[in-house]
Amino acid sequence: MIEQIKTWDEELFLWLNSFHTDWLDVVAFQMSQTFIWIPFYAILIYFIYKAEPKNSWWVYGGVALTILVSDQVTSGMMKPFFERLRPCHDERWEGIIHNYGRCGGLFGFASSHAANTFGMALFLNLKMKGKLRFLPWLFLWAAVISYTRIYLGVHYPMDILVGAIVGIFAAIVSWIIIVFIKREILKILLK
Repeated sequence: MIEQIKTWDEELFLWLNSFHTDWLDVVAFQMSQTFIWIPFYAILIYFIYKAEPKNSWWVYGGVALTILVSDQVTSGMMKPFFERLRPCHDERWEGIIHNYGRCGGLFGFASSHAANTFGMALFLNLKMKGKLRFLPWLFLWAAVISYTRIYLGVHYPMDILVGAIVGIFAAIVSWIIIVFIKREILKILLK
Protein backbone atom coordinates (compact mmCIF):
# COMPACT_ATOMS: atom_id res chain seq x y z
CA MET A 1 0.00 0.00 0.00
CA ILE A 2 2.82 2.40 0.91
CA GLU A 3 4.52 1.72 -2.42
CA GLN A 4 1.26 2.44 -4.29
CA ILE A 5 0.84 5.76 -2.45
CA LYS A 6 4.47 6.61 -3.25
CA THR A 7 3.87 5.81 -6.94
CA TRP A 8 0.74 8.00 -7.05
CA ASP A 9 2.65 10.77 -5.27
CA GLU A 10 5.47 10.64 -7.81
CA GLU A 11 3.05 10.58 -10.75
CA LEU A 12 1.15 13.58 -9.37
CA PHE A 13 4.45 15.36 -8.81
CA LEU A 14 5.59 14.77 -12.39
CA TRP A 15 2.26 16.05 -13.71
CA LEU A 16 2.19 19.17 -11.49
CA ASN A 17 5.87 19.91 -12.07
CA SER A 18 5.40 19.78 -15.84
CA PHE A 19 3.37 23.01 -15.85
CA HIS A 20 6.01 25.70 -15.99
CA THR A 21 6.95 28.76 -17.98
CA ASP A 22 10.17 30.76 -17.98
CA TRP A 23 8.60 33.93 -16.57
CA LEU A 24 7.01 32.03 -13.68
CA ASP A 25 10.28 30.35 -12.65
CA VAL A 26 11.65 33.53 -11.10
CA VAL A 27 8.31 34.38 -9.47
CA ALA A 28 7.93 30.90 -7.93
CA PHE A 29 11.53 30.93 -6.72
CA GLN A 30 11.17 34.36 -5.10
CA MET A 31 7.86 33.40 -3.50
CA SER A 32 9.52 30.47 -1.75
CA GLN A 33 12.24 32.68 -0.27
CA THR A 34 11.91 34.18 3.22
CA PHE A 35 13.44 37.59 2.48
CA ILE A 36 10.77 38.60 -0.03
CA TRP A 37 8.06 38.24 2.62
CA ILE A 38 9.59 40.62 5.20
CA PRO A 39 7.30 43.54 4.17
CA PHE A 40 4.29 41.21 4.34
CA TYR A 41 5.28 40.03 7.83
CA ALA A 42 5.85 43.64 8.94
CA ILE A 43 2.35 44.61 7.78
CA LEU A 44 0.91 41.54 9.50
CA ILE A 45 2.71 42.46 12.74
CA TYR A 46 1.31 45.98 12.48
CA PHE A 47 -2.29 44.82 11.97
CA ILE A 48 -2.02 42.32 14.82
CA TYR A 49 -0.70 45.05 17.11
CA LYS A 50 -3.41 47.44 15.98
CA ALA A 51 -6.14 44.84 16.66
CA GLU A 52 -4.66 43.63 19.98
CA PRO A 53 -2.28 46.29 21.35
CA LYS A 54 -2.13 44.88 24.88
CA ASN A 55 -2.09 41.19 23.95
CA SER A 56 -0.19 41.21 20.67
CA TRP A 57 2.90 39.70 22.23
CA TRP A 58 0.83 36.58 23.03
CA VAL A 59 0.04 36.32 19.33
CA TYR A 60 3.66 36.86 18.28
CA GLY A 61 4.82 34.30 20.84
CA GLY A 62 2.26 31.79 19.61
CA VAL A 63 3.33 32.25 15.99
CA ALA A 64 6.98 31.81 17.04
CA LEU A 65 6.12 28.66 19.01
CA THR A 66 4.11 27.27 16.09
CA ILE A 67 6.97 27.80 13.64
CA LEU A 68 9.53 26.46 16.11
CA VAL A 69 7.53 23.26 16.64
CA SER A 70 6.58 22.73 12.99
CA ASP A 71 10.09 23.43 11.72
CA GLN A 72 11.78 21.20 14.30
CA VAL A 73 9.38 18.32 13.66
CA THR A 74 9.80 18.49 9.87
CA SER A 75 13.48 19.44 9.54
CA GLY A 76 14.88 18.12 12.79
CA MET A 77 12.98 14.85 13.08
CA MET A 78 11.13 13.76 9.95
CA LYS A 79 13.65 14.53 7.20
CA PRO A 80 16.55 12.69 8.86
CA PHE A 81 14.27 9.82 9.97
CA PHE A 82 12.50 9.11 6.67
CA GLU A 83 15.43 10.08 4.41
CA ARG A 84 13.20 10.54 1.36
CA LEU A 85 15.23 12.23 -1.36
CA ARG A 86 13.96 15.48 -2.75
CA PRO A 87 12.91 15.04 -6.38
CA CYS A 88 15.75 17.28 -7.52
CA HIS A 89 18.28 15.00 -5.77
CA ASP A 90 16.75 11.78 -7.14
CA GLU A 91 18.73 10.54 -10.15
CA ARG A 92 15.60 8.90 -11.60
CA TRP A 93 14.21 12.36 -12.47
CA GLU A 94 17.38 13.84 -13.95
CA GLY A 95 16.46 15.49 -17.24
CA ILE A 96 12.76 14.78 -16.63
CA ILE A 97 11.68 17.25 -13.97
CA HIS A 98 11.81 21.01 -13.97
CA ASN A 99 14.10 22.24 -11.20
CA TYR A 100 14.71 25.95 -10.89
CA GLY A 101 17.00 27.51 -8.32
CA ARG A 102 18.77 25.59 -5.63
CA CYS A 103 17.65 22.14 -4.62
CA GLY A 104 18.06 22.48 -0.86
CA GLY A 105 18.95 19.72 1.58
CA LEU A 106 19.14 16.11 0.51
CA PHE A 107 15.85 15.02 2.09
CA GLY A 108 12.40 16.56 1.67
CA PHE A 109 9.80 14.64 3.67
CA ALA A 110 8.04 16.63 5.08
CA SER A 111 8.01 20.19 3.76
CA SER A 112 9.02 22.84 6.29
CA HIS A 113 7.60 25.56 4.04
CA ALA A 114 4.17 23.90 4.14
CA ALA A 115 4.39 23.23 7.87
CA ASN A 116 5.42 26.78 8.75
CA THR A 117 2.98 28.60 6.48
CA PHE A 118 -0.05 26.45 7.26
CA GLY A 119 0.83 26.50 10.95
CA MET A 120 1.05 30.28 10.98
CA ALA A 121 -2.20 30.60 9.01
CA LEU A 122 -4.12 28.38 11.41
CA PHE A 123 -2.65 29.84 14.59
CA LEU A 124 -3.47 33.40 13.54
CA ASN A 125 -6.98 32.40 12.51
CA LEU A 126 -7.53 30.70 15.88
CA LYS A 127 -6.01 33.42 18.03
CA MET A 128 -7.30 36.46 16.13
CA LYS A 129 -10.70 35.03 15.19
CA GLY A 130 -13.06 37.84 14.19
CA LYS A 131 -10.48 40.59 14.75
CA LEU A 132 -8.83 40.66 11.32
CA ARG A 133 -11.10 39.76 8.40
CA PHE A 134 -8.32 39.03 5.93
CA LEU A 135 -6.72 36.21 7.96
CA PRO A 136 -8.58 33.34 6.20
CA TRP A 137 -6.68 34.40 3.06
CA LEU A 138 -3.51 33.17 4.76
CA PHE A 139 -4.56 29.63 3.87
CA LEU A 140 -4.48 30.54 0.17
CA TRP A 141 -1.08 32.17 0.73
CA ALA A 142 0.17 28.97 2.43
CA ALA A 143 -1.17 26.83 -0.44
CA VAL A 144 0.53 29.00 -3.07
CA ILE A 145 3.85 28.98 -1.20
CA SER A 146 3.55 25.20 -0.83
CA TYR A 147 2.78 24.73 -4.52
CA THR A 148 5.93 26.67 -5.47
CA ARG A 149 7.91 23.87 -3.82
CA ILE A 150 6.42 21.33 -6.24
CA TYR A 151 6.80 23.75 -9.16
CA LEU A 152 10.49 24.23 -8.34
CA GLY A 153 11.05 20.47 -8.17
CA VAL A 154 12.09 20.31 -4.52
CA HIS A 155 9.07 18.54 -2.94
CA TYR A 156 6.57 15.85 -3.75
CA PRO A 157 2.86 16.56 -3.11
CA MET A 158 2.87 14.16 -0.13
CA ASP A 159 5.74 16.18 1.40
CA ILE A 160 3.50 19.23 1.17
CA LEU A 161 0.38 17.50 2.51
CA VAL A 162 2.16 15.96 5.50
CA GLY A 163 4.01 19.23 6.15
CA ALA A 164 0.69 21.11 6.19
CA ILE A 165 -0.74 18.56 8.64
CA VAL A 166 2.31 18.94 10.91
CA GLY A 167 1.87 22.73 10.79
CA ILE A 168 -1.81 22.44 11.63
CA PHE A 169 -1.06 20.25 14.66
CA ALA A 170 1.74 22.61 15.74
CA ALA A 171 -0.71 25.54 15.53
CA ILE A 172 -3.34 23.74 17.60
CA VAL A 173 -0.79 22.74 20.25
CA SER A 174 0.63 26.27 20.35
CA TRP A 175 -2.83 27.79 20.59
CA ILE A 176 -3.74 25.49 23.50
CA ILE A 177 -0.45 26.28 25.27
CA ILE A 178 -0.84 30.04 24.79
CA VAL A 179 -4.48 30.02 25.94
CA PHE A 180 -3.62 27.87 28.97
CA ILE A 181 -0.57 29.91 30.01
CA LYS A 182 -2.41 33.21 29.54
CA ARG A 183 -5.34 31.93 31.61
CA GLU A 184 -3.03 30.71 34.39
CA ILE A 185 -1.09 33.98 34.48
CA LEU A 186 -4.36 35.92 34.69
CA LYS A 187 -5.49 33.72 37.60
CA ILE A 188 -2.25 34.44 39.44
CA LEU A 189 -2.46 38.18 38.79
CA LEU A 190 -6.09 38.43 39.85
CA LYS A 191 -5.55 36.69 43.20
